[in-house]
Amino acid sequence: MSEAALIDGKASAERLRARVAEVAAGFESAAGRKAGLAVVLVGEDPASQVYVRSKGKQTVAAGMASFEHKLPADTPEAELLALVARLNADPAVDGILVQLPLPAHIDETKVIATIDPNKDVDGLTPVSSGRLALGLPGLVPCTPLGCVMLLKENRGDLTGLDAVVIGRSILVGKPVVQLLLQENCTVTVAHSRTRDLPAVVRRADIVVAAVGRPEMVRGDWIKPGATVIDVGINRVPAAEDGRTRLVGDVALAEARAVASAITPVPGGVGPMTIAVLLRNTIVAAHRNAGIELADGAL
Repeated sequence: MSEAALIDGKASAERLRARVAEVAAGFESAAGRKAGLAVVLVGEDPASQVYVRSKGKQTVAAGMASFEHKLPADTPEAELLALVARLNADPAVDGILVQLPLPAHIDETKVIATIDPNKDVDGLTPVSSGRLALGLPGLVPCTPLGCVMLLKENRGDLTGLDAVVIGRSILVGKPVVQLLLQENCTVTVAHSRTRDLPAVVRRADIVVAAVGRPEMVRGDWIKPGATVIDVGINRVPAAEDGRTRLVGDVALAEARAVASAITPVPGGVGPMTIAVLLRNTIVAAHRNAGIELADGAL
């Protein structure tokens, strides 16, 4: 069997961003304003700062307005909640994203629940989660939707395929399950308490690994010909001088010998996350402005 193809998340993200830019231009003509995304960053976390900068640049490049709110790490919870309330009421803002994690003194659940579900471009509010579970229109978490987009690009119709999702987080695992069910997959949720995890994974046509443990999923866990979506981003030592490298939750070289296609880390799922955030923002903008979005545009 030949080595598995690497699923190019960068190329897929670039195509999605191009479609978003085209739709954003049409929205601006129809609404008389740009679609707007507000990103809130609390604290000085270096990784979050890089991520927020990237979001801002890509938002502007797609023809939308970017509003960044950077708050010190000791910002009181009440002040953050008040900012979210102001953004909820701001007609120039179509999407609100509060960068996680938040400092320990702030209740993330309370902050997320304060976001207007119609502006919840991260898809994390209880209302958004409920809409997804019920199969109702709503905003869907970015990384899970990106995973399913990559799967459909790679495999086409997913109907009837056996899928195993390793991980049950509210950020990735649970939303991916709901999205795969909507695609008519037969879905198994695996986690740290699953008995004989390798045997469970070995049954799957689709494996979505989202556990946050470097290279936990080995090559002999993978069914020959399966498609593997590796959501993990883990830093491991690369050399004795302290340098690190990024690896996923799947042992890439081993899995490539068995699978038909797999997302690399980096360069797989990661680029899709911001592209889907832009997609969610323009979808929200249309809904908030009462402008119909053409079927299949995104």
